[in-house]
Amino acid sequence: MASIRDVLTANGKEDLLQWMEEFWLGIPSNEYLWANEWNRHGTCMSTIAPSCLPAGSPSGFDASIYFQKAADAFSSVPTYQFLASAGIEPDRTKKYTLDELEAAFKQTHGFIPALDCKNKELTAISYYFHLRGTLMDGTLVPLDTLKRGNCPKTGIRYLPKPN
Repeated sequence: MASIRDVLTANGKEDLLQWMEEFWLGIPSNEYLWANEWNRHGTCMSTIAPSCLPAGSPSGFDASIYFQKAADAFSSVPTYQFLASAGIEPDRTKKYTLDELEAAFKQTHGFIPALDCKNKELTAISYYFHLRGTLMDGTLVPLDTLKRGNCPKTGIRYLPKPN
């Protein structure tokens, strides 16, 4: 199987690949994370029959569409700015309520994502979208979380990223 890097390059997505190498970093490697994301999420989106793809599409074209849509979705939700505009910034000691965090997202983004915590520390924010149209040329439409995260109602810390 070709690497995600090779698939994106073969499909003319060098700019996307450069963006992913800066913003979509993985442990133990970027390639490991990207392959996991494709296998876990991308293949579910990839229900395009070969006859639906543009004539002469290179192998992996559906994967390049998936990664572009994922990058576009990520870019459409500037989480730090959403929270900072409500006065919520990373801090080692300050604590927030779930209501405060959700209100900040509702006010700035218009929709509430799922907020997940570990040991009362905000660790993941999951945004939800509907796809209007086809995967190739459709629009991602945001919506409120379909499943609430596991953060407690009070005492949530939003920590700075480690160096």
